[in-house]
Amino acid sequence: MSKTLLPGEKSLAALFPDTDQIPEQYRIDTPIRQVYYLIDGVLRAWGGPLQDVFSPVFTSQAAGGKPCLIGQVPLLDEAAVREALAVAVRSYQNGRGEWPTMPVGERIRAVQRFASAVREKKELVVRLLMWEIGKSVREASAEFDRALAYIRDTLDALKELDRQSSRFVIQQGIIGQIRRAPLGVVLCMGPYNFPLYETFTTLIPALVMGNTILLKPPRFGVLLFQPLLEAFRDSFPAGVVTTVYGDGDVVVPPLMASGQVDVLGFIGTYRVADALRALHPRPHRLRCVLGLDAKNPAIILPDADLELVVKECIQGSLAFNGQRCTALKIMFVHRSIAAEFLQRMAAAIDAVSCGMPWVEGVTITPLPEPEKPGYLTELVDDALYMGARIMNPNGGRSSKSFYYPALLYPVTSAMRVYHEEQFGPVIPVVPFDDIREPIDYVVASNYGQQASIFGQNSDLLANLVDALVNQVCRININSQCQRSPDSFPFNGRKNSADGTQSVADALRIFSIRIVVAARETDSNREIITSIVRERKSHFLSTDFIL
Repeated sequence: MSKTLLPGEKSLAALFPDTDQIPEQYRIDTPIRQVYYLIDGVLRAWGGPLQDVFSPVFTSQAAGGKPCLIGQVPLLDEAAVREALAVAVRSYQNGRGEWPTMPVGERIRAVQRFASAVREKKELVVRLLMWEIGKSVREASAEFDRALAYIRDTLDALKELDRQSSRFVIQQGIIGQIRRAPLGVVLCMGPYNFPLYETFTTLIPALVMGNTILLKPPRFGVLLFQPLLEAFRDSFPAGVVTTVYGDGDVVVPPLMASGQVDVLGFIGTYRVADALRALHPRPHRLRCVLGLDAKNPAIILPDADLELVVKECIQGSLAFNGQRCTALKIMFVHRSIAAEFLQRMAAAIDAVSCGMPWVEGVTITPLPEPEKPGYLTELVDDALYMGARIMNPNGGRSSKSFYYPALLYPVTSAMRVYHEEQFGPVIPVVPFDDIREPIDYVVASNYGQQASIFGQNSDLLANLVDALVNQVCRININSQCQRSPDSFPFNGRKNSADGTQSVADALRIFSIRIVVAARETDSNREIITSIVRERKSHFLSTDFIL
């Protein structure tokens, strides 16, 4: 299943396998009927309607050209959602519940137990990532490993943060200790493209800081949480983690409108985030941690190393079909090198492996959103109508859930793809003569996550850095946009983010600094010493976590 199968649309259809062509270790022979949701420490069977979960993978046995049915999950109603919220609120108990008052060391041990239990589920979770969102086995396995690494790094960062907070300070006659406390009930909503890892980047820091969690799985990538339900149940006190399954338009508005959600941890589009935030009746109480849209540009200067540029731009624009917020989504190429760049890019796209998620070395796989191929076709048709051309063989062809990458040139501001985040394998290329043109694009853009700049002239690169540093939050020199390493801040300007995420920043954003202070008198020194020495308080403590 490679590029040799792509002379036309019929060959794209041939990428979809017969059932007997699917390797046995990756099959889902019987749909997973997941009827349970976690509430108040119990896996409760849902007696109401279920939602069918379909795979973007089609087989010849799929009747009527429909995708494979791989499972079912609960479609909770408003009453069930309100009960789930009440459980989370009761578990937090205005900060006096078992979990928020638990010593940090014990919370860390609970999360470590959870991580150990999750590690045992790798094979099934990876298989579900492949079938639910079309992620290749290599990328699915990498996402799982990265999610566990994020847990480990988060716990290490919390230990360091707690060590720094374990001492008292004396200033201007005041004795004080500054520590961090939880915020309350957190609604965690991850994205479909990294449903495990990205969900954990909000859930884990929010959890370990002492908040209680309402976990709403994404629209795609929902079944993979089924193997984790027992781990959540067995690792944490009742009510600390509650799962909310169902249609987002049904289950999320009542949660936000209640005013009882204290933090919204959401990764998705800014339009959905704005709508959810507007539902909350107490906007000053609500803290938002949002990872949103991006239209990250690559700016390729005349002296750029085109071999390196093409390598980085292919990976940056097509890894997991370009379905990453950090993907390169528009490329500005100096006109003097545009022809050679396009020739090299077209050849590189032609060499990309295409096929089903279990195919070794595959890059382009079926798209999980049923409407996505049609949307990408609309963008490409609009660009063609406005004067662009498809520069690579077979570009823009589609069959069912499969869409072959399209390299578009020359793209102009009159085209939709110049402005809209395609979130798929369409690569718009804009020629420029004056460096001010791509700078003006970034300045005018509604998005401000990252940018990549390619070149060798340090003076020009330095000028570009200075021009972009107040427009985006990460500038990548001679490399693609990316989130890693997780110790680096991950944030955005404009409509791209709200709040900063990293293993250290996330701990801070899901908590608040609290000061316990007293005048420096003999009596107060004696009181504080007694509290600390006799371990009378979980909060006021000098315990040092190793």
